Amino acid sequence: MNYIDTHCHLDGEEFAQDRDAVVQRAREAGCTQIFLPAIDAASCKTVLDVCAQYPSYCLPMLGLHPEEVKTDWREQLSIINHQLSISECVAIGEIGLDYYWSREFEQEQLEAFEEQVRWAVELQLPLMIHCRKAQNELVAILKKYAKDLPGGVFHCFTGNGQEAHQLLEFDRFVLGIGGVLTFKKSHLPEVLPACVPLDRIVLETDAPYMAPVPQRGQRNESAFIRHIITRLAEAYGVTEEVICHQTTSNVERIFHLTSTQPFYH
Repeated sequence: MNYIDTHCHLDGEEFAQDRDAVVQRAREAGCTQIFLPAIDAASCKTVLDVCAQYPSYCLPMLGLHPEEVKTDWREQLSIINHQLSISECVAIGEIGLDYYWSREFEQEQLEAFEEQVRWAVELQLPLMIHCRKAQNELVAILKKYAKDLPGGVFHCFTGNGQEAHQLLEFDRFVLGIGGVLTFKKSHLPEVLPACVPLDRIVLETDAPYMAPVPQRGQRNESAFIRHIITRLAEAYGVTEEVICHQTTSNVERIFHLTSTQPFYH
């Protein structure tokens, strides 16, 4: 069984000592590609460096994460925009809105997110979107560009049926499903089959965070997606092979990938 991890912070310090081993375990588990999101200007370099070490296997996404939107956000965006212009990337991300901890930079987050959405329209690159406690504000911005958006992923979806329906109204987008699916108190095993067709789901880890059961509490890595696949197959009443085949097909559709053309720019 083969699958793709659409969201892994493999460039992080957490993997500095054993990155090769992590990649090897991912390959052995059936992970055929890993997408790496940047979170700020500095991480654009680390993401691109790691992707250069594993060409066609690790693919870069560049963007400014909402929690990294501070007083220097315009300068950060300028650097990231330049890097996008000279790099081959599969998406713009990780971008979005996050009011979970603070609304100190609420307006700046809104402006930074919308600017990067405009980049996606201009470059026709899909978006990797992070959203916490801000779905209404996020949807309002996306609706302004709905006809021209190339698509993307609503990363780390943990919401209810109504929230899923609202996001899936953007017909070129899919939901990123990770370790939360396996948590004991998660309602996703009921919500997803009731509201989300399998052609609207992709797999992700958000490693090193959000490790699935039975690895919960450990450092997450791409090999652990096998537990997410198992839980999805149980929830949808299909085989694990069906989950792998469909989610890989979804990734190829959203990110415009083929086996002979690993990059889209």
